[in-house]
Amino acid sequence: MIADVVVSILLIGGALMSLAAGIGLVRFPDLLSRMHAATKPQVLGLLLFLLALAIETGSWPLIPLLFLCWFFQLLTSPVSAHMVGRAGYRTRHLRRDLLTLDELDDVVEQAVAEDTDRRHDADADSSGERHRTGSS
Repeated sequence: MIADVVVSILLIGGALMSLAAGIGLVRFPDLLSRMHAATKPQVLGLLLFLLALAIETGSWPLIPLLFLCWFFQLLTSPVSAHMVGRAGYRTRHLRRDLLTLDELDDVVEQAVAEDTDRRHDADADSSGERHRTGSS
């Protein structure tokens, strides 16, 4: 009886976390906010679902497998969020007016300047080779 109540509370909590993630994906204005909404509540919601499953089954051999499922979700969720955020930043799919501090702006400007310098140097070298080859 008590186990059923605990399982019910955990399932409702997990469902509410998943619902919060879904609402956040629809309602938040930009990519970075949506990315945050998709990752944070989902990890906690999955943990609550897996705890409910562990309590309901009562099988000790199942617990390491459930922990492994949660661990891999905990491990891959930040990595995937980082990659989505990075791709969104590079393709400018974010609202700069919502950023309080853009720590990557200086780094990106420096990388663009270095890339431009490298291309300019490569173009100068190749045009110099063509000029020398053509005059021989």
